[in-house]
Amino acid sequence: MAVMEQLEQIQSELNREIEAATTVEELRAVRVKYLGKKGPITEALRGLRDADPEERPKLGQKANQLKQAADEAIKAKEARYEQEALEKQLASEVIDVSLPGKTQKLGYKHVLRQVINEIEDLFLAMGYQIKRGPEIETDYYNFKRMNIPDNHPARDMQDSFYLEDEYLLRTHTSPVEARTMDQHDFSKGPLKMISPGKVYRRDDDDATHSHQFMQIEGLAVGKGLGMSDLKGTLEVFARHMFGQDREIRLRPSYFPFTEPSAEIDISCFNCGGKGCSICKYTGWIEVLGGGMTHPNVLEMSRLDPNEYTAFAFGLGPDRIAMLKYGIDDIRHFYQNDLRFNHQFKERG
Repeated sequence: MAVMEQLEQIQSELNREIEAATTVEELRAVRVKYLGKKGPITEALRGLRDADPEERPKLGQKANQLKQAADEAIKAKEARYEQEALEKQLASEVIDVSLPGKTQKLGYKHVLRQVINEIEDLFLAMGYQIKRGPEIETDYYNFKRMNIPDNHPARDMQDSFYLEDEYLLRTHTSPVEARTMDQHDFSKGPLKMISPGKVYRRDDDDATHSHQFMQIEGLAVGKGLGMSDLKGTLEVFARHMFGQDREIRLRPSYFPFTEPSAEIDISCFNCGGKGCSICKYTGWIEVLGGGMTHPNVLEMSRLDPNEYTAFAFGLGPDRIAMLKYGIDDIRHFYQNDLRFNHQFKERG
């Protein structure tokens, strides 16, 4: 069969199959069948080498016209089918814009995290670093480096959750201070840090005690630091957290790792010091403890107490949150009761 006759026959069959196709998929199959590299048009063009040289241009032009016409016809019908499918889909997926939308519920910070963040922001603004350490601690860092040797009476309140003889769940975040002093290069300047985190103690669970709670320890090490620096720092903290009218007082106390040591009270934010049920009618509320870091602690960090002095303090974000927001039971923080948590979602 002559090439021209082949092309005319292919065109007739191609038009018929395009007309018979009822889906986009069928049209794509027709395209591959006739316009692909192994299609009948390509096969017919192989016969051009046997055709009369004067006829070859006409045959080539005929083949190209056939390909272009078929491609346009297939594209036009594909576009029509795709538009019909889109219209059908839109008709079946009508959205009533007057209906209320599905809102995405957003999480928010737990009230303890909010209080910790507020404290961290304050001390960062005062030039302190935020340091964190392991919750599984060694006896060496948890006790001995805090000037609490074996058989020291102060261990009675803190001997708690031991995993092995030398490992326990830390009872305070003070070990982070020792670890940081070991790493700090004091030739480059003083150290100012706070160490927030979770701690564990053998306490009975009641309204004011929990076997686990949050703690923030603070430490400043330098030359010439004294109790006045500690008092000034804690005044800034008290006024930031409880109001600019707050005053603080230091009462002599005892901690193994500070000397001298003090309990720090703030004037009652509820009654202004006049006396009420919150301050037990004393006008003062105990909020934290602190003092000058014991020389033994400095010496264990390879610091000369005659050259360096330091002050340290410890506070409980749980207690701060209870006082700040009038929460009457520490266990609320850890029971995951959404009725309690939702009360503080606007504060995050």
